[in-house]
Amino acid sequence: MSDLYNVSSSSHIRAKDTSARIMLYVVIALLPATCFGVWNFGLRALLLIAVCIITCVASEWIYEMLLHQKSTIKDLSAVVTGLLLALNLPHTLPIWQAVLGSVFAIVVVKMLFGGLGQNFMNPALGARCFLLVSFAGTMTSYTYDGATGATPLAVMRSGGEVDTMRMLIGTIPGTIGETSVIAILIGAVILILLGVIDLTIPASYIVSFAIFILLFGGHGLDGGYLTAQLCGGGLMLGAFFMATDYVTSPITPMGKIVYGVLIGILTGLFRVFGANAEGVSFAIILSNLLVPIIEKFTIPRAFGLKKGGKQHE
Repeated sequence: MSDLYNVSSSSHIRAKDTSARIMLYVVIALLPATCFGVWNFGLRALLLIAVCIITCVASEWIYEMLLHQKSTIKDLSAVVTGLLLALNLPHTLPIWQAVLGSVFAIVVVKMLFGGLGQNFMNPALGARCFLLVSFAGTMTSYTYDGATGATPLAVMRSGGEVDTMRMLIGTIPGTIGETSVIAILIGAVILILLGVIDLTIPASYIVSFAIFILLFGGHGLDGGYLTAQLCGGGLMLGAFFMATDYVTSPITPMGKIVYGVLIGILTGLFRVFGANAEGVSFAIILSNLLVPIIEKFTIPRAFGLKKGGKQHE
């Protein structure tokens, strides 16, 4: 039965893009942040990236083999999940914890809910939050230039000053792929030019977050503080590479805006009023869970139908 065609109503659009091609585009777009992360944190970061990718691919292949399902590892979605997960981890994380997180991302978040296209939240972020809850010590321990220190957002939260130029470049403590805003934006431009994403979700996310910080951040119209908030905590990586995930984001035009605004407000709430200085991962996951409700109330009505679904006479 799984090999039968799924017939849907018209209209049908033919396109040359496949899941594998789109995933390949995402991998290419992530290369600037990946390469910078390896340069910034060393070979330990490269090892962690390799471990996460290999474990994710192996987990999907073993799961499908045990359940006698057709292998789907060629669609490269497991590679993207492993790469995104690694970029959201500190390079000092123990290897066994990275392996555990990768298995959780693929088996629990993705495959148990039906595989690609059926998962209810972004697998990489689901695994990151699982690791944050389970191993808070190692997941929030950041080492840079041989010294353990706080991230810029944590420094600002305690009243300290940060160098926003270093945050733009990426020479700061943090996870492997979140530090360099320039590298992330290069990747984002690649995704936009290739037609993989549009600016609706990232723009509504960033703008709503910026407005929230200006209103409730406690620093008024301080441009330096706002810039640091936008550059820190993986916000740009989340806005362009994880909030825009096809499976877990809305497809309706208005739904995308509502979804982006919701993530922006939640991120602001977590950063300003919560105990965590970052909050991007939890904001996106909570918004993922609300996508069915968002789409229910933002789906366009068919021409000729009144509110409530009754047809015009």
